[in-house]
Order: sequence, then structure tokens, then C-alpha cells
Amino acid sequence: MRDYRLGDDIDDYCVRCKRIMNHSVVSVVNREPAKVRCRICHSDHDYRHEQAPPPKVDLRKAALFNEVLKTVAPEAVFAEPEPAADSTPKPKAKAKGKARK
Repeated sequence: MRDYRLGDDIDDYCVRCKRIMNHSVVSVVNREPAKVRCRICHSDHDYRHEQAPPPKVDLRKAALFNEVLKTVAPEAVFAEPEPAADSTPKPKAKAKGKARK
């Protein structure tokens, strides 16, 4: 186990550069780096152990995928959760004040 000190060089995933870059240790907790600073863009962030965050799911692409899937195999479309049967729509509250014309 290596003891890290403030200012040591370390490789980590930079959230701003979106790459594994050279960083400096900014804070240490229990002999492990807690915060690091990118030496390229100078942004501070938590130490990520060189792991990139998981990719985000684009809802527009998922909807388009379901539309294409409907034409190919209608029974294979992913079901969306349906509202509960006992729920009834609530009436809208009346607006306070004078009505606009």
C-alpha cells in the first residue's frame, strides 16, 4: 500500500476533460487520495480511481428504438408502467383573483 502525500502525481479520470489525465493530490483521508486537481484544466474533483462514470441513457433514443421495435415485432415492445386502476384524476383547483379576458 502506497502512502499518498499532498501534491503527489496520480492518474485519474477528469470529469471536465473526460479523459484519464495527470492529477495532483489535493486532500488525503486514511492514506488514500480524497480530492485531486487536474493538471490540464485545473478542476478539482473527488478521486475516482481512474473509473469513468457510467454512460447516460438517452430517452429519445430509447423511444425511437421502441418505435422501430413495434414495426418489427409488436409483441417484443418494452411495456411502460401503467397507472394504478384505483387512481382517479384530481380536479384542478380554481384560480384565485379576477379572470382574464
